[in-house]
Amino acid sequence: MEEIKIFDTTLRDGEQSPGASMNAAEKLRLARQLEKLGVNAIEAGFPAASTGDFDAVKQIAAHIHQAEVTALARASKDDIDKAWGAIQDAAKPRIHTFLATSDIHMQHKLRMNRDQVVEAAVAAVKYAKSLTPNVEFSAEDGSRSDRDFLCRVFEAAIDAGATTVNLPDTVGYALPDEFGELVAYVMKHTPNIHRAVVSVHCHNDLGLATANTLAGIKAGARQAEVTINGIGERAGNTSLEELVMGLFTRREILGFSTSIQTREIFPTSRLVSMITGIVVQPNKAVVGANAFAHEAGIHQDGVLKNRMTYEIMEPETIGLSSNRLVLGKHSGRHAFKQKLADMGYDLSENDLNRLFDRFKELADKRKEILDEDIEVLVAEEILRVPDTFQLDYLNVVSGTMAVPTATVKLKINGETAQSAGFGVGPIDAAFNTIAKMTGTTSKLIRFSVNAISGGMDAQGEVTVRLQENGLVALGKGADPDIITASAKAYLNGLNRLEYMKRNPSISAEERVL
Repeated sequence: MEEIKIFDTTLRDGEQSPGASMNAAEKLRLARQLEKLGVNAIEAGFPAASTGDFDAVKQIAAHIHQAEVTALARASKDDIDKAWGAIQDAAKPRIHTFLATSDIHMQHKLRMNRDQVVEAAVAAVKYAKSLTPNVEFSAEDGSRSDRDFLCRVFEAAIDAGATTVNLPDTVGYALPDEFGELVAYVMKHTPNIHRAVVSVHCHNDLGLATANTLAGIKAGARQAEVTINGIGERAGNTSLEELVMGLFTRREILGFSTSIQTREIFPTSRLVSMITGIVVQPNKAVVGANAFAHEAGIHQDGVLKNRMTYEIMEPETIGLSSNRLVLGKHSGRHAFKQKLADMGYDLSENDLNRLFDRFKELADKRKEILDEDIEVLVAEEILRVPDTFQLDYLNVVSGTMAVPTATVKLKINGETAQSAGFGVGPIDAAFNTIAKMTGTTSKLIRFSVNAISGGMDAQGEVTVRLQENGLVALGKGADPDIITASAKAYLNGLNRLEYMKRNPSISAEERVL
């Protein structure tokens, strides 16, 4: 398969994302990871932009040995001098110079006519070529440039010594068919195009960066300029992971390969997110948190039977250990049973059915059910003593201007009872009311609360220790509502006390349940 060169500009164009600036140490760390990832070229920065950027590019040039280290420069001698000063010690240096070629840029930004642009481009490339044989020229806003003028500029740049010519969709304006046709036109109508590598650099303003890049490759481009996680100016750049995995997954159709070590994709994505502070959206292709996660019951059932039913890539390919079955309200019985088995529980059909019903009730309250939630469900529903007391209803009124009041409805030995009571706080009011209804003389000797899962909708777990006539029982309860969790824990402890009273022959170990 023909190889597509991967030119990574995370450290240059990616860093131009608002809030994504990196210091020299962070850029060097990321550059080393990009080399490990296997990119062909690393655009380390824009040395003329600042002293800090110059120093960072210089450090990267000194430490990177396999990938080409590229520095960006405007079409001016001063910029090119700074670029060369930063990368001259690199094992494989490249100067990347650029100049706008669209009428709107030439008229309003450059204040230059076409002949002047050609002359400036040729002068910049020739000067860069006098410093290094590896020179890239970019026609900024190429996708909005006149086609024939674009061919004229590229022909002149190649004659001046450019080894790579880059056709950017700088403002993300092109459509895939349109962009592919433009690349094909340039390939056909630039007489010396065979002497240079044609590159494409697409932005994502219309969400088409990856599609446009693939269209450009199919039309003849052999270098793609990309960033990790698709970060970059405005809506970002072509995403490295999307392009590489697109070429990899559909290689039989497209017929191209890359040098990327795909198992390093996910670790690199995480590193970029950590350094820049830009969180990867959950539904981001390839590296998003949901990219290999399944919640819908139909999908989970299919994936459990054969991954290929709903996964076109293996998660291991990009560096993940496995896919993820997300338990939520859309999950089915098959996925729930598999999760229990993975956690070591082999339940009867009756127990499974009872637990699945409780799981669905909880899933209606929480967006995602974690392993800790399931542990609590098992403890409450399966590994529990018979219920003498069952909570049917709880309502608590509390606040700075109200006396804490609890209204409780219980089933006591199958019979319904209801009462209300007061306390110094909402939990105390609930406990006082339950104690009155159950007739317990036990003392509360321990009360603790823990969050057993993360997030604003986390479940709280309450543990109580009750003592009565020499018997000690632990009670546990969990619920997103901490007052309800407290009531459940108290009743669980009371039920254990009742169980021990009715079974005096149980061992000392069993007495402290």
